[in-house]
Amino acid sequence: MDFVLDIADSYLLDKVWANVLPLHLDAPAAANISTSAATALTNATTTVVSAWPRDYIPRQLISVSVLTLLGINLLYFTTAWASYQWIFDHDIMNHPKFLKNQVRKEIMCSLKAFPGMTLLTLPWFMGHIHGYSKLYDGLDTYGYAWLICSVPLFLLFTDFCIYWVHRLEHHPALYKHCHKLHHKWIIPSPFSSHAFHPMDGYLQSVPYHLFVFLFPMHRLTFLGLFGFVNFWSILIHDSDMIVGHPLESIINGPAHHTLHHMYFTVNYGQYFTWADRVGNSYKQPEAYMDPLIEARAAMKAKAQ
Repeated sequence: MDFVLDIADSYLLDKVWANVLPLHLDAPAAANISTSAATALTNATTTVVSAWPRDYIPRQLISVSVLTLLGINLLYFTTAWASYQWIFDHDIMNHPKFLKNQVRKEIMCSLKAFPGMTLLTLPWFMGHIHGYSKLYDGLDTYGYAWLICSVPLFLLFTDFCIYWVHRLEHHPALYKHCHKLHHKWIIPSPFSSHAFHPMDGYLQSVPYHLFVFLFPMHRLTFLGLFGFVNFWSILIHDSDMIVGHPLESIINGPAHHTLHHMYFTVNYGQYFTWADRVGNSYKQPEAYMDPLIEARAAMKAKAQ
């Protein structure tokens, strides 16, 4: 987030903050302001900068919150819409367990969750900005081998942690308070991917943030992976039950996660099946389990 904030400040937010909370300085006085504020100065006789410089924590908190909300909404609506339009089979909406106006309800639930998730995530992002994480800049800072290996390590680490967070959320003592809302969508659509209680979404995101406080990772690699995991969450909620592909026993794809929503206590993993196999919670997708079968049977019965 420090990288994103720096780019946003340089190209947009310095001007926005200068207009919202201006501090008028003449040229001699401008030389005495902080380095971060000085980057916003021009060569004019009178220069306007913000009374809240870049390193002022309240400004950072507000800027990061706005950027995070804009980012998650943009990713959610573009990716979920694309999946809904071109991958999601709309026939499944005739399934008896697909709720009336479900897509609208999923979207409204997601919109309500985003602000709470953003607030809960702010301490992690502020940790990035103030140098407490192990994010780094140079491609060769830790060597190119580590640059490459950090990607599968990130996926394995977060997959294992999310498996246990997710499984614990299904414990009766926690389920009704946190995770039950997400299982309202028994037959999910892509828009259900982020339709959960804010604490639920936050807890399952903690491993992503924790990783870069434990292990070094290039800033752009982390940014790319952070976008990917949100994209993956949308993808596995499209109720696609294509089976028999070569990676089916390795990758926890849409078919596996559809079964999780249908059967509740199976396939807790995020990307891979190995944790479910070790934890004895794996359920193999089979063609006869496809909810489209029941949905099309319901369509046929209505037509008769």
